[in-house]
Amino acid sequence: MHRDTLPPSPVHYKVKNMRSDSRLSRMLHVLLHMARHDQPFTSEQIATMLSTNPVVVRRTMAGLRKAGYVRSEKGHGGGWTLSCDLQEVTLLDIHKAVGGPRIFFIGHENENPSCGVAKVVNAALGDVLKEAEALVMQRLEAIPLAELLAEFEQLYKAEMAELDRKMAEQ
Repeated sequence: MHRDTLPPSPVHYKVKNMRSDSRLSRMLHVLLHMARHDQPFTSEQIATMLSTNPVVVRRTMAGLRKAGYVRSEKGHGGGWTLSCDLQEVTLLDIHKAVGGPRIFFIGHENENPSCGVAKVVNAALGDVLKEAEALVMQRLEAIPLAELLAEFEQLYKAEMAELDRKMAEQ
């Protein structure tokens, strides 16, 4: 049978259909909303924003609370609020606080191969992936949340100015 006629391998199918871990981007979204609104957000409000379950929100926010980035108050008027300086907290800090997974999920077929070819392949892939992950982590560490908030504020102002311009034309 010719290679082009072979069905996709089970490994290819798993990777292609594997859900990505969106905890980092979702929690950054929440934290930036919290920074813009000086009021507590309930787990239910956050769950609605993220189209998820409040239990999932509480579980994820617990990591942020443990790291000191948010606090929670129970009862009427309670909810989640920021408890950190956004200039001091980086994307890497949030990644770690939400229990972020390894950046790359590419792995070896066999961690301890007896085949010499597999050993060479594992070594080459291992080095490349370590270098790539180190670079990604370095970049995440260089971006404070305040930078994202400032970028959003600029975007928001530009969008509002455009909306005002369009409304004035009508």
